[in-house]
Amino acid sequence: MLPLLIALLAAGTTPSASSSPPAAWKADPADSRQRMLGALADELERSLRELKLRDHESPYFVSGAVRGVETEEIASKYGAIFVDALKRERHLQVDVRVGSYELDNTGNAEMFDFDGAESGYAPGREAPIDEGTQALRTAAWLLADESYKHALSAYLKKKGKEIYRPDDPERPASLSREPASVKIAPPQSAPFDRVLWKTELGRESARLSAIPELFDAQLRASVDRTERLIANTEGTRIVSVQAIYALHAQAWARAPDGMLLEDSRDWYGFSEEQLPRGAKLAAELDILAGELISLRKAPVLDPYTGPALLAPEAAGVLFHEAVGHRLEGERQNDDHDGHTFKGQVGKLILPPFITVIDDATRGSVGTTSLNGYFDFDDQGVPAQRTVLVKSGVLQNFLMSRAPVQGFTRSNGHGRSAAGRDPVARMSNLIVESSKVLTRAELKAALIAEAKRQGKPYGLLIRDVSGGNTDTSGYGYQAFKGQPRLVYRVDAATGAEELVRGVEVVGTPLSSINKIAATGDDTQVFDGYCGAESGYVPVSTVAPTILINEIELQRTRKDTGRPPVLRSPLLK
Repeated sequence: MLPLLIALLAAGTTPSASSSPPAAWKADPADSRQRMLGALADELERSLRELKLRDHESPYFVSGAVRGVETEEIASKYGAIFVDALKRERHLQVDVRVGSYELDNTGNAEMFDFDGAESGYAPGREAPIDEGTQALRTAAWLLADESYKHALSAYLKKKGKEIYRPDDPERPASLSREPASVKIAPPQSAPFDRVLWKTELGRESARLSAIPELFDAQLRASVDRTERLIANTEGTRIVSVQAIYALHAQAWARAPDGMLLEDSRDWYGFSEEQLPRGAKLAAELDILAGELISLRKAPVLDPYTGPALLAPEAAGVLFHEAVGHRLEGERQNDDHDGHTFKGQVGKLILPPFITVIDDATRGSVGTTSLNGYFDFDDQGVPAQRTVLVKSGVLQNFLMSRAPVQGFTRSNGHGRSAAGRDPVARMSNLIVESSKVLTRAELKAALIAEAKRQGKPYGLLIRDVSGGNTDTSGYGYQAFKGQPRLVYRVDAATGAEELVRGVEVVGTPLSSINKIAATGDDTQVFDGYCGAESGYVPVSTVAPTILINEIELQRTRKDTGRPPVLRSPLLK
């Protein structure tokens, strides 16, 4: 977990375009990271003071970020090492805004303005990977210049469009006013034992390759060390560091009817010791192989509508896709979005025993790290614990510095991948419940509900590979989940039978309001989420849920022959 040491959090609620960096911060000349941060800040300040085209407006706000990522990775298949890599890169992001906090160039209608494309040149978004303060200033200079021209063009068009639009007194401002933040995190060591992982992964991939039912398998261990430099013309100056370790196992088989079967395991942690090794890793991989062997023999499930138990990972994916994405702030301002929950603040949107929180300040649950932890978001705003839904009632949205109607301040959820512009995104989505049943009670309730509906069985969805959702106003409001392990629970005997070949589909409001109870088995699902601002690390923390009605459809037909010859590794 990263240290939460805040050197200074400058007070004030209405920073102006002329605000200068807090006097308490001065780059330590002995710290190369601070020298680079100082160079970036100096160039942003120069852009604010001097960037102007003829008699047009100058910028009122400029921000920039440098994100350096160093990745070490070992990957193995068939008992051999296939990848042994070290990669270093740095990306640059600059945001230039023209106008004012109340009305500037940003907005969805202007995002797709490419009038500058005919210039034939676009500045790169790379930053120097060594200490090159002048090189960084030069890269920021070119990117700020291009961003200013684009912002000015968009702002003038936006002002022109205002002529045809009626005045809207409830229209939110363009940029929230936030206090400047200053934090210089100490350097962080993140060792990676390459020799150990070569031995571990080589041995275990050889074991998987000796299982005849599996025609392919791979293992991958890595560490991503991320360092962020964030500055803006309001005075924010941040250096942050984070390391995320990961171990991935993936294997493939084919059923006798040709259906492709895939299973995997993903482990994450803020230290190398949190990843399984030795006997623990071997046991986990034996379970994975056993699941695939069982899936080969499992019958294909027909399309289904009825009650189901969703184990914690599956429940987490449901809340992430059906609820979390629809509470991201920018979507409420997007005319092209479906606005599932717009205007619903203070109203019941979930069963009254459900509370949903997004808490980036929480680094772990028990001994399990939470991928979505951070201390400052990618706009330099302190992370905050945000109650989104309390006892079923909508309370808040995930907010970046883009205000929405009724919410004028960020709650520290502006996030992005390297080189991308931040928008409101989830971090650690936590589901809490006041209606908790034991595992046995949940299974009994599932069987009772199946009988009440006249169904011969209910379903138990133990594991999922992920999900996706469509929030646009052009399509149907829907989400989809890809379960790996689905069990048919006989309503007469309670016997569980593994089945395959289905995926979860549904509409968000209908599905989440059919949750009848939850379990006492809260678990963590770590991963990465891809959306408009790129892939960011996230977690869900959820219990098993009983849902009275869920719909499963057949998966896309994807069949093929297994390898004709036996693997040369099999004697």
